Amino acid sequence: MRLRRAAPLALLAALGGTLAQRSPTAEVSLRPSFGGALLQGRMTVPGADALTGVWSSQGRARLLRCAPRCVVVSSVPLQGSLLVNGDTSYRVALGGTFRTGQRVQLTLQFRGAPLLNVNATVARP
Repeated sequence: MRLRRAAPLALLAALGGTLAQRSPTAEVSLRPSFGGALLQGRMTVPGADALTGVWSSQGRARLLRCAPRCVVVSSVPLQGSLLVNGDTSYRVALGGTFRTGQRVQLTLQFRGAPLLNVNATVARP
């Protein structure tokens, strides 16, 4: 009888581990810039995916490809992990007024994964 109870629990644990591996993760902060803030940090997704949107309480962020000039794009490709900041070829710019130390909740949308809510602290400029 114990074997029958243990098997479903093991199956649920395995499925939970699989789902956790497929979920995107992000460790990000915001750096104030002219007219808003730039997202900086690392986003990780399993396999290949694309970041298709970022929102804060102040509205939708712009996804930019900067090589050599910055242009707005509809998505940012991710192959496992992506580093974004003011020096990388892909950037995320939020408009609005941000204060150092402020905590901002962001919602990240990926093409092949569920929405991801993260908290970002506004760093010193």
